Amino acid sequence: MAALRAAGCVFAEDEADLILTAASAPQEVAAMVERRVSGLPLELVVGWAEFHGLRIALTPGVFVPRRRTEFLVDQALAQAPRARVVVDLCCGSGAVGAALARGLGAGEVELHAADIDPAAVRCARRNVAGLGGRVHRGDLFDALPAALRGRVDILAANVPYVPSGEIALLPAEARDHEPLTALDGGSDGLDVLRRVAAGAPDWLAPGGCLLAETGRHQAPAAVAAFTDAGLRARLAASEEHHAHVVIGVRP
Repeated sequence: MAALRAAGCVFAEDEADLILTAASAPQEVAAMVERRVSGLPLELVVGWAEFHGLRIALTPGVFVPRRRTEFLVDQALAQAPRARVVVDLCCGSGAVGAALARGLGAGEVELHAADIDPAAVRCARRNVAGLGGRVHRGDLFDALPAALRGRVDILAANVPYVPSGEIALLPAEARDHEPLTALDGGSDGLDVLRRVAAGAPDWLAPGGCLLAETGRHQAPAAVAAFTDAGLRARLAASEEHHAHVVIGVRP
């Protein structure tokens, strides 16, 4: 614990407990502490993250799911509590899709997840396999089976939304250890969100919803992008989670 505290880990005692629990031998404890002290996110050190009551497996090079994104899951479940076809776009570890499938009833949901990053695809397969989910590799909608067109009840897209010029301002844990494709949203942070919004109506079922996380200052422009795509759009915000989620419903 002293090494973690000296490295500036604010919750050194809690982190030490997690490392001791995850390690299978004393020498593994030392190696894990060394990786954490070097700046590797704790979740990647221990190999998992807690998300919406699930333990999500993680591997190096994969985006670590943020607790604030649990708000997106809650909004999706409230918007479409009887959804049967779910897509987790820009899925990363598959945490959002896994949480939605469990919340809707594993075995009752047709779950698809997609990401452009092969490391993310491999990781997501581990996390959704037990829920009957399928994971596809490709650029946004290009990755999805054509048979999903017009059938999707929930389209969750945790898109990258950090403006390119602000990547250098991110904490080193994210900047140095997470894939740039999961962080960089272009000049104003909304490049990927606009692409997803424009393509979503072709994939959503009537009454189906698209949900995407965004930053507080970007929220008005994000809502406008959903509206421009023909969706009935609104913003949901949570001070507790420091989260802003744009919700668009296909008429």
